[in-house]
Parts: sequence; structure tokens; C-alpha cells
Amino acid sequence: MAILSRDFYDRPTLEVAKSLLGKILIRELPEGETALRIVETEAYIGGDDKACHASKGMTARNRVMFGEPGHAYVYLIYGMYNCLNLVTEKNSFPAAVLIRAGEPINGEKIMMSRRSKAKKPCDIASGPGKLCAAMNITRELNGADVCIKGGLYVEDGLMVENVVVCPRIGVDYAGEDALRPWRFYDKNSPCVSKRAK
Repeated sequence: MAILSRDFYDRPTLEVAKSLLGKILIRELPEGETALRIVETEAYIGGDDKACHASKGMTARNRVMFGEPGHAYVYLIYGMYNCLNLVTEKNSFPAAVLIRAGEPINGEKIMMSRRSKAKKPCDIASGPGKLCAAMNITRELNGADVCIKGGLYVEDGLMVENVVVCPRIGVDYAGEDALRPWRFYDKNSPCVSKRAK
């Protein structure tokens, strides 16, 4: 499969978030390659979105969001979990898609060794922190170009036809913005983090 081009990410974030479903996230390390089929995403768009890290302007933490599309934005939450986002839209406009969950397709044993609490394959990456732990995605990858073959990149995959659209998770602090239907997931995948009510 072809690696997704910069033009794929240089589009409206909601389009990218939905289009990323079914694409293949690949991590290459000396111990072997791991790959996940992306099954759940969330969009974060600009300074007017109170759930977006850019809502209070540019900081050292979120600087990557303001840069070129097609780069990884990796940050730490709760002091212990990394989260992977892929930067979207034009340079200087802060927007990104959070990769919330994935379905293992390669390197399952390697990922299971990093996620000893996972009881079955679909528990390996059924949440953003779990996904990063399983694929050894750390803040060292913050700013990495995912449009070129290397340590972290995304390849094309089969389009997901049965997509659920619903509000994002864990952003109640954002008030009305928490209600925006900016989470997308593959209804047929057993590996999503949480199903809509």
C-alpha cells in the first residue's frame, strides 16, 4: 500500500478524521514492525474549539499543531499516557486528528509484550494511551513526518463504509464544544475504545 501523501492531511480536519478510518498505522523499530488498522479518531480544530490544545494559543507543547500537515503531534496526559495526533489543514492553522483506537494486523506478539494487561488482541490498542504503549509511540516522535517511510507512518487501506459519528470523549471541560460530533469510529470493529450510547 502507498504511504498517505501530505495532500491527504492538507484538507478539512473532519474529512481527514473520517478518511483515516481503515488506514494502516505502521511503527518500525529494530525489534520488528507493528501495524494497526485505524478504527477510531477524533478531530480537534483551531483556537475556537475549547477542547483543542490550541484554544489558548501556541505553546511549546502544541507548536507542532501550527506547522505543516502530515506530522505527528505526541503529548502526555495524566503524567503517564502518550497520545498520537496527526496534524491537518494548512500551515499555521492548528488542527489535528487524535488516533483513538486500532485493530492489530501485524506484530501482535510485540504489542502484547508491551501491553501485558491486554487480555485479547482487541484490548491491545482500544484507547489512545493503549495504542501508543502498544506501538512504543513516545514524545520523541513529536514532530515526526508521517508522510515518509521511517519510524512512524500511515499507509492507505480499505475504506470504512459503516461509520459512527458522535461526540468526543473526555472533554467535558470544553462546555458546548464537548457536544460537537467530531468522533468517528468503525461500527463493525470490536476494537473501538467506547461505543456511542
